[in-house]
Amino acid sequence: MNFLFLCTGNSCRSILSEALFNARAPEGFGACSAGSQPSGQVHPLTLRTLQSLNFSTETLYSKNMQECEQFNPQVVVTVCDSAAQEACPLYLGNAIKVHWGLEDPSHLDVPEQEKLQAFMHTVEHINRRLDAFFALDVNRLSRDQLIEEMHKISFIA
Repeated sequence: MNFLFLCTGNSCRSILSEALFNARAPEGFGACSAGSQPSGQVHPLTLRTLQSLNFSTETLYSKNMQECEQFNPQVVVTVCDSAAQEACPLYLGNAIKVHWGLEDPSHLDVPEQEKLQAFMHTVEHINRRLDAFFALDVNRLSRDQLIEEMHKISFIA
């Protein structure tokens, strides 16, 4: 099952989601990330956060949705923060679509150490949602049941 994590800039939250998902995914699962208006670079603190967790960051880069089309996602997860009035990208394919909004730690105007803590908080938030997803027996769920479960996961803080 392929996941596509979408946001606007594809430099922080969607990249973190892609890396964390791929590090934990069982065989047959994978993730890609993209942005509707990609920034063209991964935020340096995104890379630093992942590297501090011993994740390889060599293959991570900011990309647009067209670059992930051949990935053929079955699930598209938007991670923009509607509470911050961010415009979420639209994905027009037949994939299951769900919104797992996350605050953007890269936009905080705080000292770097506090910002790094915010990045780690975002990682923990993503991991709690991934814990819930990977606990599902997706092979026993109908498409409608999977959609329902994915929406429930969006409420995990």
